[in-house]
Amino acid sequence: MADAVLFEFLHTEMVAELWAHEPDPGPGGQKISLSVLEGMGFRVGQALGERLPRETLAFREELDVLKFLCKDLWVAMFQKQMDSLRTNHQGTYALQDNSFPLLIRMASGLQYLEETPKFLAFTCGLLRGTLSTLGIKSLVTASVAVLPACKFQVVIQRS
Repeated sequence: MADAVLFEFLHTEMVAELWAHEPDPGPGGQKISLSVLEGMGFRVGQALGERLPRETLAFREELDVLKFLCKDLWVAMFQKQMDSLRTNHQGTYALQDNSFPLLIRMASGLQYLEETPKFLAFTCGLLRGTLSTLGIKSLVTASVAVLPACKFQVVIQRS
């Protein structure tokens, strides 16, 4: 439990630090800050992708890797499993978390909805980094319709 609180605090401070110099950066400044957060998440995801699946057998299919993300990775990061995983069987996956821990504190009103991208960039990088380490090149985006629910879309990049 203490690990979760420490991670949430660290994440909040990373976001705050990147937006501290310019509280309302233009589109270019916001893109850079989001890219920095996503890059941090990518590196953490790479490290977790190297360490977590040691006990499991080699993944046979993409779907097995995505199930690993929804169960094992999510439990390691947020002490809970992802709520749902859906696919169109053509390389696009939707991962739904109905009470995303990094958004729970801001779920009290719709006024915070526009602030959510900066609280999701790290996690998008985390997912992309883990997938990269497991041999899957992907594009990960996140969307929020109602706080604290969050939907991550993973599109597999085919060569």
